[in-house]
Amino acid sequence: MVEDRLGRVLKDVRISVTDRCNFRCFFCMPSDKKIEFLNRGELLTYEEITRIVRLLVSLGVKKARITGGEPLVRAHIENLIEELSGIEGLKDIALTTNGYFLDQKAEKLKNAGLGRITVSLISLNREKFASMVGREVDLGRVIEGIRIAKEVGLEPVKVNMVVVRGVNDDEILDMAEFCRKNDLILRFIEFMDVGTLNSWSMSRVVPAEEILALLNERYGIEAQETGDLSETSMKFKYRDTGQEFGIIASVTKPFCRGCTRLRLSAEGKLFTCLFSGRGYDLKALIRSGASDTELVEYIRSVWSDREDRYSELRSLEGARGAKKVEMFRVGG
Repeated sequence: MVEDRLGRVLKDVRISVTDRCNFRCFFCMPSDKKIEFLNRGELLTYEEITRIVRLLVSLGVKKARITGGEPLVRAHIENLIEELSGIEGLKDIALTTNGYFLDQKAEKLKNAGLGRITVSLISLNREKFASMVGREVDLGRVIEGIRIAKEVGLEPVKVNMVVVRGVNDDEILDMAEFCRKNDLILRFIEFMDVGTLNSWSMSRVVPAEEILALLNERYGIEAQETGDLSETSMKFKYRDTGQEFGIIASVTKPFCRGCTRLRLSAEGKLFTCLFSGRGYDLKALIRSGASDTELVEYIRSVWSDREDRYSELRSLEGARGAKKVEMFRVGG
């Protein structure tokens, strides 16, 4: 077990396997921005990722989430899942995807050992969906992927909806109804100032309290206490059905003090916060021949020196102007 300067214990790792994506969502990788992607040789190999995760487990990590970019654009991603599932002590392997290739990959991922899946779904309107993801893609294919994921047993299937005022906030109740009908766990996400490309402003944030008020008026809701401060999502349930939903309110209700997540970028850098501008180059150590002991001590030193709490400091002068890594490089 290793603690940072605020006493937060390292328990989780989020692994970006690629910085590339087949979508160009405006809140992550806007289509009007020029993006320089990594070359294949700059990416960590699956063997390198597996080695790192094994070492992280020795330091107390219990959960791993595969992200991107879009992880399903990385060839044979199920091979990595299979390797990770063989690590003793790793209790939970999850994956976040835009869902476009899920119809092809769901069964392979399940068979490889993936436990849970989360699909980003920002609109149920076909035209609006295409506009928001910056590509003329078929919304129906994403929804079919969700259906197949449930069919093969990747349960529970979660749906993430980033809510942006004036863009898709008129679909909050529609999305709630869709997830209630299809037995999906919906999580609303406040629009965050991740990276530097998404033209974020507080005026575009729909606060958690506003979302909850809408849902309570329609359905009646009640909070669920988990007692786990490391949870990113505040959990609730509908009174009529008992179904769960959640809200990730990093902007209006920061959860920095319970954050137990370390991030590994596709190019092999460690980031101690989603809003950090500094990465620690673990790949350079690996490819220079560092031993497992040396790597463990390096990871331990990075986490032990951590004191990130950007979301709690967001409103302070200078905080928002700080350099930040782009979300597609470290995963959401």
